[in-house]
Amino acid sequence: MKNCNDVMTKSPVCRLPTDSLAQATEVMKSGNFGSISVIENEQAQKLVGIVTDRDLAMRIVAEGRDANATKVDAAMTSRVMSCFAEDNLQEALDAMAKQKLRRILIVDQDNKIMGIITKADAATRNNQPGKTTEMVKRISQN
Repeated sequence: MKNCNDVMTKSPVCRLPTDSLAQATEVMKSGNFGSISVIENEQAQKLVGIVTDRDLAMRIVAEGRDANATKVDAAMTSRVMSCFAEDNLQEALDAMAKQKLRRILIVDQDNKIMGIITKADAATRNNQPGKTTEMVKRISQN
């Protein structure tokens, strides 16, 4: 049985809570990322949140806020679902589906960011097309 390490994208790009949203969105745009992990500092790499394209739309654009004057922590979601690299992949995918999440972050025992599993990762790296299709459908329902 696969674990999360088998399909996760390792070492995701991260930003600090004190970075401007303009910086974060530029990274997201240039890398074609739908989210960016937020870490406490560069040394510890401790996960403190995530900023998604939906967060930006709802918390910044819809409120007419200036991305240059707004910090990442104003848009980030700090309650992030995560799991460990050695966790069972199917359990992580089931948790994503149950919570209707498009991504789950992978951390170590010290909450240091190690990777991310997105719907695309699950769809292209899982080698279980039937289960993957069902999981993607469940996550996408809203």
